[in-house]
Amino acid sequence: MDGDKPQRSGRQARQAQRATRGGGMGRPYILRNIPTYDVMSEENLLKIEAAADRILAETGIEFRDDAVALDHWRRAGAEVDGLLVRFPPGMLREILKTAPPEFTQHARNPAHSVRIGGKSVVFAPAYGSPFVMDLDKGRRFGTLEDFRNFIMLAQSSPNFHHSGGTICEPTDIAVNKRHLDMVLAHLTLSDRCFMGSVTAEDRAEDSIEMARLVFGREFTDQNCVILGNVNVNSPLVWDGTMTHSLRAYARANQAAVIVPFILGGAMGPVTSAGGIAQSLAETVAGCALTQLERPGAPVIFGNFLSSMSLRSGSPTFGTPEPAIGSMVIGQLARRLNLPLRCAGNFTTSKLPDAQAMTEGTMSMLSAIHCGANFILHSAGFLDGLLSMSYEKFMLDADLCGALHSYLDGVVVDDNTLAVDAFAEVGPGNHFFGCAHTMANYETAFWDSDLADNEPYEKWEAAGSVDAATRANKLWKKRLAEYEAPPLDIATRDALTDFVAKRKAAADDMWY
Repeated sequence: MDGDKPQRSGRQARQAQRATRGGGMGRPYILRNIPTYDVMSEENLLKIEAAADRILAETGIEFRDDAVALDHWRRAGAEVDGLLVRFPPGMLREILKTAPPEFTQHARNPAHSVRIGGKSVVFAPAYGSPFVMDLDKGRRFGTLEDFRNFIMLAQSSPNFHHSGGTICEPTDIAVNKRHLDMVLAHLTLSDRCFMGSVTAEDRAEDSIEMARLVFGREFTDQNCVILGNVNVNSPLVWDGTMTHSLRAYARANQAAVIVPFILGGAMGPVTSAGGIAQSLAETVAGCALTQLERPGAPVIFGNFLSSMSLRSGSPTFGTPEPAIGSMVIGQLARRLNLPLRCAGNFTTSKLPDAQAMTEGTMSMLSAIHCGANFILHSAGFLDGLLSMSYEKFMLDADLCGALHSYLDGVVVDDNTLAVDAFAEVGPGNHFFGCAHTMANYETAFWDSDLADNEPYEKWEAAGSVDAATRANKLWKKRLAEYEAPPLDIATRDALTDFVAKRKAAADDMWY
């Protein structure tokens, strides 16, 4: 036992062991050992692809405030009429042949680099909420302290593989400067992969330049070290803010994640098939633009389908129609041979309650079964993505831990078949103390950090504590125990100097 550290409990010891093995949690990413689930027939997939081709060729997509993008399309053979671009059937699929089917995103700690595409699955926290909430202080605007806290919580958990991006908006920092603090926090408080800014081209370029300070300019030019999550302005509009950032990432050989955000009944039709066709059209256009900017640049086919309450006009998340739609999106992405970002832990609930976990699990399982490789919004999503919840983050982290075992499938070998154990135990006896159980008990089952599996009377005697309260206690404990991963002092100084100079070069902008 280390004289400076308390001895770990049996559960902690088992979790520590699993975190250092090739299986269980704590892996740099998951290699799925269960198949994807195809829900749509070949005939209907062809119909959806044909509908997307018609949307692209007949209606077209507007590309606003980006003359370079329009020039790219002209040279590629599209029909450009002002801002409207129409695409001959098959043109975008041909362009996408240069996109890699899978790639590695390198982390500053090589042990945490992730593979995106193929059979790999990467969990990243939720992204983009202006508010945060917890059981102590309620709902409030996010701050840089909150942003840093969520990075530390993600870094402290073996259930995630990626630091994420804008986990919450640090609204106490000027709009034109907060990206510098966010990237600095990712690079200093975590040694996992991360995402940069996309809210303006210069902010995207700042993010990439900070990555170059850590990884080196030459290495960065040849390898993916940062992702940028760009959204279509659905329906059928790519605005210049997004395409300039998209092209900045592609130009630097970094991966853009191309994501339509379609609320059925508002930014897309109410029918699932129509929304899927729209999503396909918008996404392939964005993915293809990365290849026109730099052929061979990594790109991720993204998707965000959601629904609405048509009586009130309120968005709904974690509902069944987008979940099954994600399954179809997975089939379409595989036909394009592109890595997939799809679904996540979505909910409209305002509390980390039964609604939150029911909706989140439905949506998350659709991501698991559709074949998503990069799952953004794996943890913390609450209030229709308006709020990041500390307690929901911990509950979702627990679910992500369970999904590691779920994606491992069932191992079949001499040990797992346990024939010798049957011979030892015999009919009518229990397996609790047999040699097979003793040899496997530490790693046989997933251990929850939050579930209460004690008898009712013992739970009641301990205070009848619910899951959200247990999660509240756990996030505070994790933050108290957090230790920053090591970072070379010269690299840290270069990053802080870059941030200071960039901040000093411009006045604060608050909108």
